[in-house]
Amino acid sequence: MLDLTYDAPKPKVISGAKHDWELVIGMEIHAQVSSNAKLFSGASTAVGAEPNSNVSFVDCAMPGMLPVINEYCVEQAVRSGLGLKAAINLRSAFDRKNYFYPDLPQGYQISQLYHPIVGEGEVLVEMAPGVARLVRIERIHLEQDAGKSIHDMDPNMSFVDFNRTGVALMEIVSRPDIRGPEEAAAYVSKLRQILRYLGTCDGNMQNGNLRADVNVSVCRPGQYEKYQETQDFSHLGTRCEIKNMNSLRFIQAAIDYEARRQIAILEDGGSIVQETRLYDPDKGETRSMRSKEEAHDYRYFPCPDLLPLEIEQAWVDDIAARMPELPDAKKARFMADFGLTDYDANVLTAELDSAAFFEAVAQGRDGKSAANWVINELFGRLNKEGHAIGDSPVSAAQLGGMLDLLAKGEITSKMAKDLFEILWTEGGDPAEVAAARGMKAVTDTGAIEKALDDLIAANPAQVEKAKVNAKLAGWFTGQVLKATGGKADPAVVNAMVAQKLGL
Repeated sequence: MLDLTYDAPKPKVISGAKHDWELVIGMEIHAQVSSNAKLFSGASTAVGAEPNSNVSFVDCAMPGMLPVINEYCVEQAVRSGLGLKAAINLRSAFDRKNYFYPDLPQGYQISQLYHPIVGEGEVLVEMAPGVARLVRIERIHLEQDAGKSIHDMDPNMSFVDFNRTGVALMEIVSRPDIRGPEEAAAYVSKLRQILRYLGTCDGNMQNGNLRADVNVSVCRPGQYEKYQETQDFSHLGTRCEIKNMNSLRFIQAAIDYEARRQIAILEDGGSIVQETRLYDPDKGETRSMRSKEEAHDYRYFPCPDLLPLEIEQAWVDDIAARMPELPDAKKARFMADFGLTDYDANVLTAELDSAAFFEAVAQGRDGKSAANWVINELFGRLNKEGHAIGDSPVSAAQLGGMLDLLAKGEITSKMAKDLFEILWTEGGDPAEVAAARGMKAVTDTGAIEKALDDLIAANPAQVEKAKVNAKLAGWFTGQVLKATGGKADPAVVNAMVAQKLGL
């Protein structure tokens, strides 16, 4: 496992206020379950379909249509809970959350309030190399997504697309353990990474497949500690919820603005109204959406169309036995097996596809060299040209083959960069391309020595300068490389220059 120091949360203190204030943040993450069918119907969840084409009679609430639970969605929720080290409840139940909105055809949402499928868990958020914070998970429950109202297609009417209606969501509710905007973004990023590794949510925030409701409040120093002792939320101040955030950058900006807004009200003698707010990225501010509802406002009651959900421990154990290696474990293994730095291991394990690509390149080779080429050359080129790792023109096998030539001394570092460019643009087998293009390092030390001796004999003044200032010896290395057409190994030449000049 990773060697981490658990650091107590350092609250974000807002500057520019009359008094010291601390931020308290809790988050509700809505993660769309990766599944081909919806939570209570067999309708497709495919993205990009024509409006209202992925809709069943159940989704659009036709009379007499009853929901039927999708077992795979339940399995995905259990897998997510296990990945977050959470308790799995063998008995859970669904409730009706009653409210009216045009894109909610039933007039209620089937959710879980009283008996969620997943209980308490945790997310380890690394804030700096070797330093981590622990964010506690209160619960994960399954629920239906609503449809989408469209208001910009016609000046006189609105439209509704029910394709998303009934899609399975996992609502992941944290405790108010997050103490600043940067920590909030890091928490969402880590949670997204874990879910993507598990394959339970694709984490696409741009499409709304993972979005956050951010609860923000401010309190005076010492109040959070009182909450920890008493579990009395009144110590934390009145919270406001910022709804449907789907950008890490906007989450940070919204939290910062909202905290300053609340502080200004409190220092002016006012009080905070508990409400739901929206963030306007163009104006960089939050605005009121509606008063914050409580559970009783939704008139929750057990869903009469669904029996309580009972699962067996053996089924949970089977899912646990098939769990993939998660990010923290993979990072620790990369550092141990390949000698990577904390930074390089973080970069390489950020995405599952990137980690798999690196491991294929590094297997049986020098891990540090493989990491250097994957991070600097490959990732740099992919980012420059807007490619994902899955679309890389250079495969892991090709890059590994090129590193083999480099390790054997058959090509130089400069040749390797030239060969990488050819593989990127033209493809081919590295060894065959190198042979066809005459890319072969000069390994005959006799030829290198003769070229150096001739150079020394012809440049006595430069020799004396190099003996006074060793940095000038690089001139001889450069000239020998030039004389050999760049095919000599720079390390061999450097060693020979130092020996000949007595440096």
